[in-house]
Amino acid sequence: MYQFFVEDWQIADSAVTIEGSDVNHIRNVLRMKAGEKVRISTSSGKNYFCRLSEIGEAMVQADILEELSEGTELPNKIYLFQGLPKGDKMELIIQKAVELGAYEMIPVSMKNCVVKLDAKKAENKVRRWQEIAKSAAKQSKRSLIPEICTPLTYRQAVEAAKELDVVFIPYENERGMAATREAVEQLKAGQSIGIFIGPEGGFAPEEIELAKKEGMQLISLGKRILRTETAGLAALAVLAYHLETLDF
Repeated sequence: MYQFFVEDWQIADSAVTIEGSDVNHIRNVLRMKAGEKVRISTSSGKNYFCRLSEIGEAMVQADILEELSEGTELPNKIYLFQGLPKGDKMELIIQKAVELGAYEMIPVSMKNCVVKLDAKKAENKVRRWQEIAKSAAKQSKRSLIPEICTPLTYRQAVEAAKELDVVFIPYENERGMAATREAVEQLKAGQSIGIFIGPEGGFAPEEIELAKKEGMQLISLGKRILRTETAGLAALAVLAYHLETLDF
């Protein structure tokens, strides 16, 4: 079943009005017909089971058959602070992070980052990354589209992370998985969680020292050294498993 996202104001009188690029996708790409069923999610996280009733050139109407009580979001908001990687790795990271339940992704410029983005390049990249997040959210039946933020410096990211309840930094020099398990098992429902991932060159020593100073928790992801495009996804998978299997 196909999924589409709308704003809350597009829901009225037990019906949904779909506008914008999704109209062309429904009409000319998917070639859907009136009577077909779709899943609709709103910006506030509500989910509806709907039936298409009218497919026009500028808008699509769908009747709400049922409001779905069970969403697809994790009980905690996870913020992925990703050191800017080379090439198109960020696209893969965003796609998979959305599938694994990340709530927001923040690209971070760190000392060992090879990639340097000026304001114009960053704006274009973020626009592209947001579209990838939207597509991945549709595919994985998310209840919302995770936001891709404008890139921050490392210090700006650390400052932003102070607003979160718990912040983890997977670090290859940190003690074993037993400590990671202890840290994860202390998480409670509703807590906001940050994950900092270094770029290909890893964290600079001074970046780790700043993290420690600000009370971030260093954890291990195992005995093997993971690539930057793997580390964040591994951390998200660990957290998603724990958060979705706990009996809150």
